[in-house]
Amino acid sequence: MTSPELPSAGRADVRVIAASPETARQVADVLRRHFAATEQRSYPVGGDGGTRLHLTIDTTHQPEPERPWLVSSRSSGDARPQTDEV
Repeated sequence: MTSPELPSAGRADVRVIAASPETARQVADVLRRHFAATEQRSYPVGGDGGTRLHLTIDTTHQPEPERPWLVSSRSSGDARPQTDEV
């Protein structure tokens, strides 16, 4: 058996195996709050709805900070009404 290829310095490949896709996504979300990460890739596991999720974590860069709801929901400064507004 050959050794798996190692990720580049500062990166870690993470594999999550969970009974449901939602559980695997929750784990990936926690990791993304602390590390920059690639888009997750998921695969079915077993016949009972299990999921295997892969993502690569970059420990050399911090993820973008979460913006509070109030800040992220503010207008872009364009005060024109939208077509669906009354």
